[in-house]
Amino acid sequence: MSSAEENKALVLHAFDLLFNQRDYQAAERLWSEEYIQHSAHVPPGREGLFDFVRSLPDTLRYEHQLILAEGDHVMLHGRFSGNGGPAATVAADVLRVENGRLAEHWDVLQDEATRSESASGLPMFGDHFPA
Repeated sequence: MSSAEENKALVLHAFDLLFNQRDYQAAERLWSEEYIQHSAHVPPGREGLFDFVRSLPDTLRYEHQLILAEGDHVMLHGRFSGNGGPAATVAADVLRVENGRLAEHWDVLQDEATRSESASGLPMFGDHFPA
């Protein structure tokens, strides 16, 4: 079984390959053929995820702020910007790693709030509000 640090590195590398580099061939090696997708916004399976990403603008970028791992689960707090929508999406992604590949995924997604939309007066991601 991989260590928590190895699982974190795997997930970060996989997200960079898929969402930032759009290297689907390399990403295939990191997502299981039996990948289970629990997201309400993405069709099932690895191909459902890859096809969903292909449908997004080339300007899409993923950046993470926090990553935690326990056992075979990894949780990311990150932001998807350049997604073609009116706001970036802030995400909490949870992934299960099995045999060195991403095997299962859950997420919680929310549009990133501007300064005027934030009741707390604090940004949802990083230390500043989006432009």
